[in-house]
Amino acid sequence: MVIASKEQLLAADAERDRAICGHALATMSPKRTRMADRGAHDPTPTPYFILEELLQPLGLTPDDHLLDVGCGTGRVLAYAAGRLPCRVTGVELDPQLASVAAAWAARFPRLDVIQGSVLEIPLAAFSHYYLFNPFDTSVLVAFLDKIEREAVRPVTLIHMSDNGETYAYLARPTWRLVRDGSIQTYPSSSGRAFDVYAYPQHWSMWRYEPSA
Repeated sequence: MVIASKEQLLAADAERDRAICGHALATMSPKRTRMADRGAHDPTPTPYFILEELLQPLGLTPDDHLLDVGCGTGRVLAYAAGRLPCRVTGVELDPQLASVAAAWAARFPRLDVIQGSVLEIPLAAFSHYYLFNPFDTSVLVAFLDKIEREAVRPVTLIHMSDNGETYAYLARPTWRLVRDGSIQTYPSSSGRAFDVYAYPQHWSMWRYEPSA
């Protein structure tokens, strides 16, 4: 199928959701977060083509463990179910969204879902992190502080839609920018690209290595 519009892209993602999870994940999420008072942002499933672009180059192995921070109903988990060899855990503050993700992900041994705050769970087990603009900058800073306290091995973090938050990493000399870029359009196989976002969404990949 040639995808030639944003509507077709969203429909294809929904069909892929249904094949893996049993239902379209975007329809299971509210448009507005119920957790704004705790710094959470609106739940936003990452399009599959973006996950392909950002996660495949990591070269993840069965020894790695990826944490999807603010997993919502589980789009990253759905991608991982068929495309990643590592363990993947989603952590989600909203109990209703976490319940949706946990229900369908239970069929996959390498997937897990934790309901709660990422600031309240142990982080030492994780080698990689994925964030799609999950929370306010103040929460991000606390999260980076927690990684620095608990990491026992080098970790890689990908932050999609980090617009305006790159400085939170740049202010930390122990974090190294590996690469970055921006995504706005979908490179349709028809040769005619179309906008997925109204404005370019910056993303960045960071590496943190704990001191010996």
